[in-house]
Amino acid sequence: MEIHTSMGSSISVILFGLTMEVILRAAEGSASPADLGGGCYMPSLRVLMDDTTILCFNGNQTCRMLLRLDTLMNWSRMSSNPKKSRSLSIKNSKLDEDVWFKIASPDIPRTSQDPVKSLGRWYNSSLKDTKHESEALEQASVRLQAINKCGLSQSSCGHF
Repeated sequence: MEIHTSMGSSISVILFGLTMEVILRAAEGSASPADLGGGCYMPSLRVLMDDTTILCFNGNQTCRMLLRLDTLMNWSRMSSNPKKSRSLSIKNSKLDEDVWFKIASPDIPRTSQDPVKSLGRWYNSSLKDTKHESEALEQASVRLQAINKCGLSQSSCGHF
């Protein structure tokens, strides 16, 4: 017997969240947490719904984590889309272009090849915030001008 949950229902969001939590908890053991020093550790997996970030201090641990995630996703009849993923490998405070990561066979594109926008911010291979600062100032200026031109009170303009 198969039971399907319609997409868009409130139950499907809860089921997806629970399923991802089980998969990620099972994959968590394939890489050790990052040691930040002073007794502080950062978990190797960081998740917000379907956005997963893998933080490892070693390329082999990252590959092992991706392989484990791929195995668990296949087992649960889910799939990942490598084209929507990005990889960024940093070695000795510099971008490492020699490392390729894979999930579900094809290579994951690097941020140097295809930048990605996450939470309103573009991530690329430059690793510098100077461009992000000017973009944020420009966006704020444009939105403040739109608020001034609309003629409404400024307290009612939260949607700009």
